Amino acid sequence: MKYPIFLELSGRRAVVVGAGQVAVRKAKKLLDAGARVAVVAEHFDPALDLLAQQDKNLELVKGPYSSQYLAETTLAIAATNNREVNKQVYRDCQQRNILCNVVDDPELCDFFAPAVIHRGDLWIAIGTQGYCPAYAGHIRKKLELLITEAHGKFLGELEDMRVKILEDVTDPDERKTVLGRLVDDDSMEYYTANGPQKWRQWALDLITSGSSATS
Repeated sequence: MKYPIFLELSGRRAVVVGAGQVAVRKAKKLLDAGARVAVVAEHFDPALDLLAQQDKNLELVKGPYSSQYLAETTLAIAATNNREVNKQVYRDCQQRNILCNVVDDPELCDFFAPAVIHRGDLWIAIGTQGYCPAYAGHIRKKLELLITEAHGKFLGELEDMRVKILEDVTDPDERKTVLGRLVDDDSMEYYTANGPQKWRQWALDLITSGSSATS
């Protein structure tokens, strides 16, 4: 059993060993998360050369893998086509308490990258304990039909109202009740049917009047 988390990587160093298409995808995801990424390989995919020109947080280290590149690293991903090199990366990470993922080798992983649905600040991660990532991708495609961009925008509205509730509603039980009303399906349906401006007024009325308010 794994412990699911969303890891803060902004400004932290991450190392990708390997430079094929898989390594390109991993590096892009890490950069999107705000990490400072070093890719170590003897040859680089052209996409990585282009990416390095566009993003100052990407460093390309040309040459064979060495454990010295793990200095001050938060996590590492081994994505070479050489199993022995991948195993060495994993062993080096274990000695240094660095989180490591060896692509396509669940036994040599401290973490797995889930399939993700991204709608604004709303993120839904789907994992399979590393057993069948393709199935996680299949589930993601099904959920993408249900979770729309409107859900992400709705989350932004909810955060504004959550702050308002904390300021205006002093009773903890009433806070919980009002927030429960705001996040339920009826509230979302009102938002999609009437738009954000009318929903905000409805939400403010609910906060003002407490849990007895009706839509």
